[in-house]
Amino acid sequence: MSTTPATTPPPQTRGISKEHRKVIIASSLGTVFEWYDFYLYGSLAAVIAVHFFSALAPGPAFIMALLTFAAGFAVRPFGAIVFGRLGDMIGRKYTFLITIVIMGVSTFLVGVLPGYATIGIAAPIILVVLRCLQGLALGGEYGGAATYVAEHAPHGKRGLYTSFIQTTATVGLFLSLLVILGCRLILGNEAFAEWGWRIPFLISFVLLIISIWIRMQLSESPLFQKMKEEGTRSKAPLTESFGTWSNGRIVLLALFGATAGQAVVWYAGQFYALFFMTQTLKVDPITANLFIAAALAIATGGFVFFGWLSDKIGRKPIIMAGCLLAALTYFPIFKGLTHYANPALEAATRDAPAVVVADPRDCSFQFVPSELKSHVTFNNSCDLVKNVLNARGVSYTNEEAPAGTLASVRIGDRVVQSLNLTQLSGEDAGEAQARLTAELGSALDAAGYPMAADNDAMNKPMVLLLLTILVLYVTMVYGPIAAWLVELFPTRIRYTSMSLPYHIGNGWFGGFLPTTAFAVVLLTGNIYAGLWYPIVIAVMTFIIGTFFLRETKDVDITQ
Repeated sequence: MSTTPATTPPPQTRGISKEHRKVIIASSLGTVFEWYDFYLYGSLAAVIAVHFFSALAPGPAFIMALLTFAAGFAVRPFGAIVFGRLGDMIGRKYTFLITIVIMGVSTFLVGVLPGYATIGIAAPIILVVLRCLQGLALGGEYGGAATYVAEHAPHGKRGLYTSFIQTTATVGLFLSLLVILGCRLILGNEAFAEWGWRIPFLISFVLLIISIWIRMQLSESPLFQKMKEEGTRSKAPLTESFGTWSNGRIVLLALFGATAGQAVVWYAGQFYALFFMTQTLKVDPITANLFIAAALAIATGGFVFFGWLSDKIGRKPIIMAGCLLAALTYFPIFKGLTHYANPALEAATRDAPAVVVADPRDCSFQFVPSELKSHVTFNNSCDLVKNVLNARGVSYTNEEAPAGTLASVRIGDRVVQSLNLTQLSGEDAGEAQARLTAELGSALDAAGYPMAADNDAMNKPMVLLLLTILVLYVTMVYGPIAAWLVELFPTRIRYTSMSLPYHIGNGWFGGFLPTTAFAVVLLTGNIYAGLWYPIVIAVMTFIIGTFFLRETKDVDITQ
């Protein structure tokens, strides 16, 4: 069975009925709570590192906390396979009831889990297991919610109905940040760091009870119920989805021609933009978060608008336009953020460009988050100067020097010679490194490179405008994607087929975007080079989606 355009599409209904409103609210609320649970860990990674990885030095402990956070993204596709299969065999309603229970209980258990000081190595091991369970649950949740809502939606309204599901990730992130901020303000930073960080996790149990109660009021998807009554359910949804070329081909096209590009635009427009503002442009974190929050508040309505518009003009043109616009404008937008958020950095880069002159074999790949710079030692002459430049957010170019040459940095007309700490030891090495850091810092200061963005020099309306544009791209690619994925696959294997490309796209291509982009910046020295990752993926999706994926807005999924 396949989804085919109806020769006579069913008539559109006007407005949203009371029953459909209940379906949308119940599905969306549950998904909001799942995203709340998922993002809590990321927001509290630094605190978690102290309690669960205290056997390690601060740097490695934070790395382990970040890797544990990444584990949730890594296992999302496996959750899509497991729960997608269940959803196509036993039903949409009961499957995403299971996923929300797993997510809620796992999150609650993080809140009561004893730390390393109490139960030793068992603490981080259990934490990793719980984080993986969260990722598995999220892998099954989205496909179930999107499929359930779409199969309730009347013909001609699927884009609008499913667009409400698309707002849930943003709302869940808001909710997690709001609860954390409230706990910090009420308890104070010291009490919060000691034990108060557990409260946001414990609150998830209350949200779990609410979600279960709401979803228990719902009936099964009418299309699944019809299949069940007719005995036409798939007995092997995994085989039908991925073991046959006819459907497996659509799964691959949905991944590379839809969700991969959608994912990188989503993560670049929100998470990477925030990272670029705080880490590279040195904008105060509170200010940067307020900017992102304001942009989200302004543009979030775009999810519903573009979902509605996709019912009129199609899913594909909107998503492809979002990918293309992002690819064409990311460089000017992010350079514009530099111009308006930290004009002093832009001027210094233009008037006194930094050039690292070094033997390439003397340069390591300094792929270390900025939070860990104080815990990591780079001894070679090239590493020492690049470490200082990276910490200051300075964009630089690389110039190859003959083998054995001691590295140097040219900042405009001034040259700072590096040193090789491998030839020194003890206090001598520490003093020499301190002198080099001070000399290089003095040269950067003299050239006008700022330590932080000047709030008074910032053009705040323009910064907000550029961030809002980035979020609007997110709403273009994300608003219609659920309806498109639902319509690409037949009812009997829809949950399984749509979940896997969605979670590989968003869990892998999107979830690892900040890490990948940051690595590219460190590798090249160019603060904008990380943008090539989302640009290349977005262009790939534009080409594949445009030429190889069909439009589906007129597909009758009841056939």
